[in-house]
Amino acid sequence: MKKILKIIGITLLSIIGVLLIGLLILALYSPGKLEPLKDKDGVEIKGSISEKNFIEIGGMQQGFFIRTENPENPVILFLHGGPGSPELPMFYPFETSERLEKYFTVCYWDQRGAGMSYNRSIDPSTMTVVQMVEDTRQMTEYLKRRFNKEKIYLMGHSWGTYLGIKTIEKYPDNYTAFIGIGQISNQLESEKIAYKYMLQYAIETNDKRAVKKLERFDVNAAEFPSLKYLLSARSLLMNKYRIGIMHTEGFSVSGLIKNMLTFKGYTITEKLFYFNGSMFSLENVWDNVAKDNLNESSVNFKIPIYIIHGKYDYQVSQTLAREYFDKIEAPDKTFFTFENSAHSPNVEEPEKFVSIVHQITSKN
Repeated sequence: MKKILKIIGITLLSIIGVLLIGLLILALYSPGKLEPLKDKDGVEIKGSISEKNFIEIGGMQQGFFIRTENPENPVILFLHGGPGSPELPMFYPFETSERLEKYFTVCYWDQRGAGMSYNRSIDPSTMTVVQMVEDTRQMTEYLKRRFNKEKIYLMGHSWGTYLGIKTIEKYPDNYTAFIGIGQISNQLESEKIAYKYMLQYAIETNDKRAVKKLERFDVNAAEFPSLKYLLSARSLLMNKYRIGIMHTEGFSVSGLIKNMLTFKGYTITEKLFYFNGSMFSLENVWDNVAKDNLNESSVNFKIPIYIIHGKYDYQVSQTLAREYFDKIEAPDKTFFTFENSAHSPNVEEPEKFVSIVHQITSKN
């Protein structure tokens, strides 16, 4: 008995020791402050901005990061995906010296209910598209005042493209142009296309476990795509088949989580709340995206629209995005296909992405 108790005690102490070491490492990587922008030689760029800040918009404190090599550059407000998934903490390790911040002042805003802008007291009834469009307007007005700009560029990724479209539709005078990455159009139909593709692929490759996972869900059911489906079979298999977040060989979601946990811009509390905010946002905002068809609700715009989409993207259908693009009426529009990307061409082909964004803004 004493021997068993001794073994249990040693085991518990070992677990506690590992947890304490893990917390210590996490604390070292969680100062809650961005590192300065540096050149390719590792030297801090004089006059650059790399800051974390909070302002009150929409009746609550919301957090954001601003990064630029030159504050005089044109301003981009970046709308992250999800809903509820701020991207700078996950994608910063993929950054090269040829980054957006070289040519633009970029604001990475954690939207209402996400990341730094999540807290347990948020009223779920405020998590509406109307309110988030208003939040976007207020964030835009702040950036215009601060950097003395009459207009800025609005850029969205995934869910951010939906929020972006609704924002420029209501407040076109605030923006020079809109750039959509992984452009949402008819997400319900997109999910059905992806489901059928994955099921067929799983059958053809004799992936029996995948077939079993997928067949638990009915693509024709009224509740499809449910959060249970999105967070289990759908996301896992999309990334396994390289048609989800990235087409890159060897990509894993666990790698993105590791990036977020080692991101120095967040405190430990903000990192822990990141997961709460992601789930909270999905639960309260997702239905808005799933039920809306932009082909019917949003096709006429007063500003230029540019869509950047990965060839292998099934998380948000590239085919449907192209069909939506064809219906859009705008002063100028261009569709850019990234041949080696899935849902994140801005990360998978970063230098090409920056070059195209620079090309877009040079004519506006």
